[in-house]
Amino acid sequence: MMLAFPPPLSGMLKKRGQQMSPASRIALVAAVAIAPVFALATPAAAAPIAYKCEATTPIGKVSASLNQEVTATAPATVAAGGDVAVVVDPAPNKVPAKVGNYTLKEVKNFALKVPVPANSTYVSSSVSGGSGVGEATVTHENGTLVLRLSGTLAGGADFELPTLTVTLKAGSSGTIESKLGGTSFADPGLTFTATAQTILGAIDAPTACYPDPNPALTTTTIG
Repeated sequence: MMLAFPPPLSGMLKKRGQQMSPASRIALVAAVAIAPVFALATPAAAAPIAYKCEATTPIGKVSASLNQEVTATAPATVAAGGDVAVVVDPAPNKVPAKVGNYTLKEVKNFALKVPVPANSTYVSSSVSGGSGVGEATVTHENGTLVLRLSGTLAGGADFELPTLTVTLKAGSSGTIESKLGGTSFADPGLTFTATAQTILGAIDAPTACYPDPNPALTTTTIG
């Protein structure tokens, strides 16, 4: 997992000629979390997915970027009205254990949104496998698949999200382009709460993320 904070924050601290304050460290630690990402379909090759994230902390909003590799498969073509089977397998990952002098205790309340693509109809979905994430469930809610984890992901722990299998029914014509959910921090496709242990106690930071860029991950041609 790669996590990077934007230049303005580090630049601001350097300009002031100060070491990072405890409050700033709390904010940075609370913003650290996982973003294991699913896509509905993509060629059978590992692809890094980049999310922009914003955590709400005691000193305000803190930005971060998160990456996760996934491998997904889906047919290149499908007959009109035919079924499209999409399988997504996220790569193993690791929750960060520390940032600076502070400990990331856990990540919880994980929810990931993936919209059902245009020119297709949702049929079914399931999850299988995975480790270290508790019980994973996927539901279809108003044209969007929502993946939720019941467990908490401890800081420093290895984990692997379950494989997601989705069945779609193709429309009459056109293409089925799969994209991740989320367009902004106000319309996130990934949400979770990061809990950091600090000298002031445990700090919860609700975090919202969206993919940027968000290209079509696969294109299945109908016909």
